[in-house]
Amino acid sequence: MHEVLLSLEIAGACAVALIVVLLLVVVRRRRLMARLGTFDCSVRRARRGRRRWALGVAQYETDRLDWYRTFSLSPRPSCSFARQALVVTTFREPEGSETVAVQPGAVVVECRLDGEDIDLAMGEDAYTGFASWLESAPPGQGVNVA
Repeated sequence: MHEVLLSLEIAGACAVALIVVLLLVVVRRRRLMARLGTFDCSVRRARRGRRRWALGVAQYETDRLDWYRTFSLSPRPSCSFARQALVVTTFREPEGSETVAVQPGAVVVECRLDGEDIDLAMGEDAYTGFASWLESAPPGQGVNVA
């Protein structure tokens, strides 16, 4: 009987901890989306032979695009893409399994960053803003939109 109660207490504590973590993730996402220059953006990078989409939020900075993973509690971006090194090679509609891996209505933006292929998935309106952000780089930086 004592073991059953102990296992129920452990299960209850785990459930409460899970709810707290999920609540923190939701609060973090809302705080990120409340900032100026943020938009939903999924990322796919070729690392260790794996290429899978990760959901997140991107934020424009003066010289870089910061990307925050959705399912993280870190206050820091998961990765940053330097504006001057980011080159858009093409954009297209999602194909095959991509249609369920990215948000509905997204376009896939294929990019190169220092020799690495990076795919970004964002809404069409977000792509318009993204292309404008790249094109409006300060003097001395090239235009990086194909």
